[in-house]
Amino acid sequence: MTKTITHPYLPNTNSEIKTQMLKEIGIESIEELYQTIPDELRYTGKLNIPEALNEFELKREVGNLLQENKGTNEVISFLGGGCWQHFIPAVCDEIASRAEFVTAYAGDEYEDHGRFQVLFEYQSLLAELLCVDVVNVPTFDWGQAAATAIRMASRLTKKREALVPKTIAPERLKIIWNYCSPDIEIKLIDYQEATGELDLTDLKNNISGQTAAIYFENPSYLGFLETQGEEISRIAKSSDVITIVGVDPISLGVLESPAQYGADIICGELQPLGNPMNYGGGQSGFIATRDEIEYISEFPSRLFGITPTSQEGEYGFGDVFYDRTSFAKREKGKESVGTQTSMCAITAGVYLALMGPEGMAELGQTIMQRSQYAMKKLNEIEQITSSYFNNVSFKEFVVDFNETGKTVAEINQYLLSKGIYGGIDLSEEFPELGQSALFCVTEVHSKADIDALAKELRSFL
Repeated sequence: MTKTITHPYLPNTNSEIKTQMLKEIGIESIEELYQTIPDELRYTGKLNIPEALNEFELKREVGNLLQENKGTNEVISFLGGGCWQHFIPAVCDEIASRAEFVTAYAGDEYEDHGRFQVLFEYQSLLAELLCVDVVNVPTFDWGQAAATAIRMASRLTKKREALVPKTIAPERLKIIWNYCSPDIEIKLIDYQEATGELDLTDLKNNISGQTAAIYFENPSYLGFLETQGEEISRIAKSSDVITIVGVDPISLGVLESPAQYGADIICGELQPLGNPMNYGGGQSGFIATRDEIEYISEFPSRLFGITPTSQEGEYGFGDVFYDRTSFAKREKGKESVGTQTSMCAITAGVYLALMGPEGMAELGQTIMQRSQYAMKKLNEIEQITSSYFNNVSFKEFVVDFNETGKTVAEINQYLLSKGIYGGIDLSEEFPELGQSALFCVTEVHSKADIDALAKELRSFL
């Protein structure tokens, strides 16, 4: 006889309610629901599942599991590659955790207690940073934002091909491939061996009548700056190709916005703007364009605007061009959009409002100064080259360990034993770089942190 368990918080585990539900759909047992599954595919043994835990036992078990992890508050971390450690002002969490935001679902007026306005303010602040007019309510991460931007370009041009640099983040490339297939072909463009920048000859050779977009990143995944942005945009426009640029927005306090060197669509990651690092989550991507109806029509995600109400001097906030979204068109929508990462947008808006233009400029300068100091200290170590590419970097840079006789895995294992997370091992992602690693330095890294890294590397090598 099967043991019946009634869960204290789940009413549908009650035997009487189960019986009522089965009767409603016209069957006598749950087994009848699985009749279509062949016997050879069904497991008839007993699963090795331990006894259920009570609330106290469960809390203790999860606590013990969490203690096996080491967060960046316990070690010095030089990891980056798309999820970076930045300082988060306390006000970001304080405002984002307010009940009117935390409990609000992506519905309509019935749950709007200021959420529409705060998302409009976020869009306005990010648009000012990007020097554009239109910013969306965010996607799940930079990868989806880039893939959606490419799909937008394909719909605008009626073409089915996109060119992407080989230096793109491998994880981001997988998302683009998955999201764009099978409709859009993704072609990889070579990079210059010395600088890492896009090979313009290979770019020109690969542009065809079917090319919808050229996508590149600045700063790149490997940290260096793409100084040819204006030339890339010129090449694209001469062939009626849309230019898409992926950007880390925290760099725009010291770098030009992609809009200023010809980008038609800008996308990127919101995580640096006040959002914490989370393994497996916490990412949030944005898409931005100029204020042209052709581009706005292709945004699949929500846009919020401001408008006067019937009350003089009063303004309201709500959806712009709602009919273009899958909320309105359902299965006929250009892309399916569901609950997105609005909480990350609210946090990013608070962060940008707090920092202001001067704060973003000061932050960008601090990051560049500290990363340059780190490169200088590492370059003093024999057999290490602190910058694989002969180029300017923002907060990340590729360290060349090829002459040390050690693998990045060995170096990182040693650093970990000293309470330091080393850089991302690039030997598998970019085998042509050999034993190289991607290091990240931001405003949270003190001189003492960087000196400790240099000391331990010198000691080990």
